[in-house]
Amino acid sequence: MTTILNFSATAIDGTPFDFAALQGKAVLVVNTASACGFTPQFAGLEKLHQDYAARGLVVIGFPCNQFGAQDAGSNAEIARFCQKNYGVSFAMMEKVAVNGANAHPLFAWLTSKARGILGTESIKWNFTKFLVGKDGMPIQRFGSADAPDALRGAIEAALAA
Repeated sequence: MTTILNFSATAIDGTPFDFAALQGKAVLVVNTASACGFTPQFAGLEKLHQDYAARGLVVIGFPCNQFGAQDAGSNAEIARFCQKNYGVSFAMMEKVAVNGANAHPLFAWLTSKARGILGTESIKWNFTKFLVGKDGMPIQRFGSADAPDALRGAIEAALAA
C-alpha cells in the first residue's frame, strides 16, 4: 500500500528529503506561492508549525508557479522571501508542478486520494492543503480559502489518532 512514506522530494536548499523520515507523524502538505492573495497564510502555517511540531505535526510547503505565475522566483529567492517576510521555519521543498503531466508524484497521489469540490482531482489554486495522518494516508483536503487556523480541529484529531 502506498503512503506518504513512499515519496521523496528535494528541499528548497537542494538537499534530498525522504518522507520515510516522517514515520508516525501527521503531515500538512501545502502548495504555496510568494505573490498570491493567500500568501499571508505563511504566517498561519508557521504558527501551526510552532504550536504542533512538538506533538508530531510536520508542515511542508511546496512552492508552485502554476497559478497566475505567482511564484516565478528561484528556489533561493523563494526561501529568502518566506524567511524574511514570514519567519518560515517549517520545511520548504523546491518549486514543483502540482497538476498535469509534470506534477510531482506526491501531488499526483494526494489529489487522487483526497479529492476536491465535486470530486475533482486537480488543485484549483495556491495554498491548497492536504492533512495526512500518522498512518501516512490522506485525511482531508482543504481549499485555498481555508485559513490555517481553521485546520486546528482536524490537526488535533489527527494527532490524537
